Amino acid sequence: MQLLYPEIKPYARHELAVAPPHVLYVDESGQEDGLPVVFIHGGPGAGCDALSRRFFDPSIYRIITFDQRGCGRSTPHANLEHNTTADLVADMEVLREHLGIEKWVLFGGSWGSTLALAYAQAHPDRVMGMVLRGIFLCRDQDIRWFYQEGASHIFPDFWEDYLDLIPEEERDDMVAAYYRRLTGNDEICRMHAAKAWSIWEGRCATLRPSPQVIDRFSDARRAYAIARIECHYFANKTFLEPNQLLNNMPSIEHIPGIIVHGRYDMVCPLDNAYALHQAWPSSELNIIRDAGHAASEPGIADALVRATGDMAKRLLDLAPQAE
Repeated sequence: MQLLYPEIKPYARHELAVAPPHVLYVDESGQEDGLPVVFIHGGPGAGCDALSRRFFDPSIYRIITFDQRGCGRSTPHANLEHNTTADLVADMEVLREHLGIEKWVLFGGSWGSTLALAYAQAHPDRVMGMVLRGIFLCRDQDIRWFYQEGASHIFPDFWEDYLDLIPEEERDDMVAAYYRRLTGNDEICRMHAAKAWSIWEGRCATLRPSPQVIDRFSDARRAYAIARIECHYFANKTFLEPNQLLNNMPSIEHIPGIIVHGRYDMVCPLDNAYALHQAWPSSELNIIRDAGHAASEPGIADALVRATGDMAKRLLDLAPQAE
């Protein structure tokens, strides 16, 4: 099994001011003149960490990681103002231009796959290839599966804890009920709601229970950003038109892609990846038989490292040879 690459430190760090009040944290590692790849984290609201850089061969790739609006080390923390999908797509273009990159590879998981597809469809000429994991198409059925009814039947014990915070009369729309609490004036209520929302996701993210994953989702600061920003997006239908990503696939069907998805992904069920693959002739679908949703699961991590290696070989082989 392919191991993750060793931990590396960034060679450059940036604070990139975008639309006020937002300032994005960005770092670069690997080869300064390498194949540019941008790591697009999930959530929305999860942020990047040291693991984010370890899916790429640092002798080949110029690895760019950044925290999207309101999360990680970007400021202001958990801010919802001017925080939409279109804003995040625009931020990626500002970032690409700021770094002087003509085209790059997109690497995204979960919500990161959503944003990667939205960006590629807006700027197809700026994308060389994509490696996507845990596909999240953000259809109404996908949001309802995890936050209203679906995963609740697989994890009824964990669902009970998620449900407990909301009175029975509000449970017909759990996203709206949580949104009221996560954006209300009661700070204690906001924190309780954030922890319950985030822990529900962390508990369901892996095939086998992972205390490390649950601890990450339980961290108060991280949970607050994840819950507020995710709920803000989901309450607003992720600021996308119905079925937008699949409908717009013809505009990027020529871009090479590798899809990695766990067979037992309970956060974003496999039908997301299957539908995307059917609409994307240039894609390769890898179904990981013993995995759920998290990138840290061994089978998924292995497939992602292999995918970035395969993508680099494919793109560098296609590059014109120097005379």
